[in-house]
Amino acid sequence: MNWSQIFENTLSSILSPATLGYALAALGLAVHFGYGGLINMGVAGFMALGAYGYAISVLTFGLPWWLGAIVGLAAAAVFALVLGIPTLRLRGDYLAIATIAAAEVLRLLFLTTAFADVTGSADGLSGYHGSFREMNPLPDGTYGLGPWMYNENGWWVRLMGVLTLAFAALTVWMLTRSPWGRVMKGIREDEDAIRSLGKNVFSYKLQSLVLGGVIMAAGGVVYALPSAVSPGVYVTSLTFFVWTALLLGGAATVFGPLLGSLVFWVIQTFLSNVLPALVSAGVLPFMSTVQAGTLRFILVGVALMLLVIFMPQGLLGDKKELTFVR
Repeated sequence: MNWSQIFENTLSSILSPATLGYALAALGLAVHFGYGGLINMGVAGFMALGAYGYAISVLTFGLPWWLGAIVGLAAAAVFALVLGIPTLRLRGDYLAIATIAAAEVLRLLFLTTAFADVTGSADGLSGYHGSFREMNPLPDGTYGLGPWMYNENGWWVRLMGVLTLAFAALTVWMLTRSPWGRVMKGIREDEDAIRSLGKNVFSYKLQSLVLGGVIMAAGGVVYALPSAVSPGVYVTSLTFFVWTALLLGGAATVFGPLLGSLVFWVIQTFLSNVLPALVSAGVLPFMSTVQAGTLRFILVGVALMLLVIFMPQGLLGDKKELTFVR
């Protein structure tokens, strides 16, 4: 087994666009669930809207990349409004049902051949990188340190992802320490008490749903920046992975989702490299390399169950802060 290559691949995932995209999605989910108590099971739908809104705006309408990104964020905001207006006045489980169903409807719409000229159907979308790379101020060449060696385009993607994540985290950090954030925490714990104080609980929930959805869409844009947009990515398992990252780091925190996404992708990358290597080395003779690669998803599912049972506050969370999870 080539342990050096395994560890190099694992460390490279720290700065991968997937890690940054998941961190943004988990941060948006923290706004929904950690601070607002909203159970959103349609994370994949929000990320898909961001990615497809960005790619379609560039490819179909010829918009510059930054304007295409804004279109993707706006699409997620509209999606949140459409979902929230009829469901947020009901119990939280209705929102969970509505979001997971709506996310699946979106995926099927992107898959259908009726809009293949715009969405690419099952083939997805690619070739939208022109205007983004034209604005790259970094010098040509491949440079970096250790496992983090990328060309100018790879660094440009990562730089934009880090800046987007930093801006989103700063925004959420400031909001959660404002009167708005204190009201959201109160709604999470006891919305009837907040309603008795004269606060419009529905309005605050809707604002939270829109804000978190826009941050998730930004994660979808960052996830799609380096390669292509494929409907096979935005499936229900993506939502569960983001939930795992959120609960791992701490739901009622700002930096917990960032840490959880980092740990999640480091573990995922390590397992995706080491399990097939163990099969090839004869350590796991009872399964094929394909089965070994799939085993990591089983391990992630078991880890999610254990997290919810034994450590619902996450790595950075406060046990007193997240009592409502139990």
